[in-house]
Amino acid sequence: MNAMRWLTEDEQATWRAFLHATTLLDDHLDRQLQRDAGMPHMYYALLSTLSETPGRQMRMTELAEQTKITRSRLSHAVARLEGNGWLRRESCPTDRRGQVCVLTDAGYEELVRTAPGHVTAVRTAIFDRLTPEQTEQLGEISRIIAEGLHQPEDADLPWLR
Repeated sequence: MNAMRWLTEDEQATWRAFLHATTLLDDHLDRQLQRDAGMPHMYYALLSTLSETPGRQMRMTELAEQTKITRSRLSHAVARLEGNGWLRRESCPTDRRGQVCVLTDAGYEELVRTAPGHVTAVRTAIFDRLTPEQTEQLGEISRIIAEGLHQPEDADLPWLR
């Protein structure tokens, strides 16, 4: 049997700082978007992701993977955003079982209206506090963590649930 590898004191302090920062950042961005647009951060992420795709549309399964959420959470969010007139679902032309999520013109307009406040919130919370070197390190560290969690064949990834 392998001995348990507990976190060192420095690792524990780093872990807690990371956890506190990500929790506070999620809350900060959610509050800003709720206040300015009446939507949670996840809804904004869906609109933003679709706005960057050809035809402003994407298969639902691919959208779940891109936004790192479960298919059921995506379905619920899309239903809400459809109710606002910001998204619509269409049958996939290449697969009868699949659906495509489309960002409507109204959804795109809402994203354009909301983006400046959101970018300002991100900039003031993160990038205005970091040096260019720290920004580069944060990006590198984040990619390493994400790749490690994405790699194992048996990974329990949200979009597969």
